[in-house]
Amino acid sequence: VLVSGFSCPRTGGDARAVYCCGFQDVKYCCDDPHSFFPYEHSYMWWLSVGALVGLSIAAVVLFSFIITVCVLCYLFISTKPRSKLDTGLSLQMA
Repeated sequence: VLVSGFSCPRTGGDARAVYCCGFQDVKYCCDDPHSFFPYEHSYMWWLSVGALVGLSIAAVVLFSFIITVCVLCYLFISTKPRSKLDTGLSLQMA
């Protein structure tokens, strides 16, 4: 995609923005000489989709872990014997 030419810094822009930054199809002036990426801006959407898929999987795993812990705690508490054990000691005064 042909981008119309411009020179940095732009007229009326930041005087420190002397570098061409951005992507092949989306360019702008900035002050960081390492901010030009030799591919198109659309690749960022694929990174975003990948990040969303990864975060979704992590959220499902975390949610499953929390549900499992809650169920196991409930089962542990509900299956405990209701009566207290007889120690054989009488606590009444003779």
